[in-house]
Amino acid sequence: MSEVVQDRHVVRRARYAVAAVFAVHGAVTGSFATRVPWIQDHASVSAGQLGLALAFPALGASLAMPLAGSISHRFGARNALRGLIALWTLSLVLPSLAPNLLTLCLALFVYGATAGMADVAMNALGVEVENRMGRSIMSGLHGLWSAGALIGSAAGTLAAHLGADARLHHALAAGVLTVVGVASCAWVLDLQPAEDEEPPPRFALPPRSALLIGAVGFCAVFAEGASLDWSAVYLRDRLESSAGLAAACTTGFTLTMALARIVGDKVVDRYGSVRTVRVGGVLAVLGGLLIVVADHPAAAMGGFALMGLGIAVVVPLCFAAAGRSGSNPSLAIAGVATITYTSGLIAPSAIGGIAEATSLTVSFGLVTVLACGLVAFAGVLRAGDRDRPKVDRQAAPVPDPRP
Repeated sequence: MSEVVQDRHVVRRARYAVAAVFAVHGAVTGSFATRVPWIQDHASVSAGQLGLALAFPALGASLAMPLAGSISHRFGARNALRGLIALWTLSLVLPSLAPNLLTLCLALFVYGATAGMADVAMNALGVEVENRMGRSIMSGLHGLWSAGALIGSAAGTLAAHLGADARLHHALAAGVLTVVGVASCAWVLDLQPAEDEEPPPRFALPPRSALLIGAVGFCAVFAEGASLDWSAVYLRDRLESSAGLAAACTTGFTLTMALARIVGDKVVDRYGSVRTVRVGGVLAVLGGLLIVVADHPAAAMGGFALMGLGIAVVVPLCFAAAGRSGSNPSLAIAGVATITYTSGLIAPSAIGGIAEATSLTVSFGLVTVLACGLVAFAGVLRAGDRDRPKVDRQAAPVPDPRP
């Protein structure tokens, strides 16, 4: 086998491996989300206390994500991802073991911290594979994350329907996902720092470029969080829909995002990140306007579908652009991830607060205004398109300059 063919084979295999890790990461999230009611009952916490506890995953992730770069520098990208994905999958068992509010908050803090570090490590490796292939793959990787979340949710729904103890369910799920995740890491790229490369600081502010890219991600994740948590309530309360139809709206929004991410790479390769995000922003704005003026459930469901279609590829493209925006990809990705996690944290409560003071219609008016930001500021992703290596599909991948 020639060296060119062998290198191409290694990169292709690394792509499939990191895709499997993305799916495993999503499956953990889906497995946890479906058993939150069981966890609430087991810990004997009120709805308000549960809301407080559910803020701790984002807090843990925000504080821990900057550490991912140091861990990758010390142990190498492959070993770092192997260890971090194992910690993340195993942390799934912690929340269901918590007997009270304090231990639940601590468990969810660890759960979020391991999630955030694994998130940064796998996205950094995904960007590296994308650079070597010379074409977009990040949207598809995030689509597989969504697919993994759907699989985890389906399994969790079945476990809940059967009345299974969440401790047993999560122990089994953690065991299976740990094996799959660790095994997949054997084929990811084994990036090592150069001998004279200084280790990144454990905690540092993200570069300015990451802040600008993160602002675009903030707009998309705010719309995503608002739609996921409030679309069913919007149909039920404002349009007097049945519970089944309201739930179907949320499911449809999730499926639209997953499918758009899976096919999004072909669109990005043809039109570029900036144009793709701007067109997506237009679709999201149209969806938001349709939601606001809808007087029938079908119209609102169409609006949420357009919203999902418009924002689906934005976050993957933000991670890809951050990974190519400076000399320290992990630090830039961690900065963007922190901003997007923060957006996902505040969006549901912000929508609820505005709705209580005014109405849900006004709340989704704000979502529509933020969607305009995708159109206005998509240009900050241009550097990623400019710097992406342009390689022949039949030629050798971009060589790794590091030893």
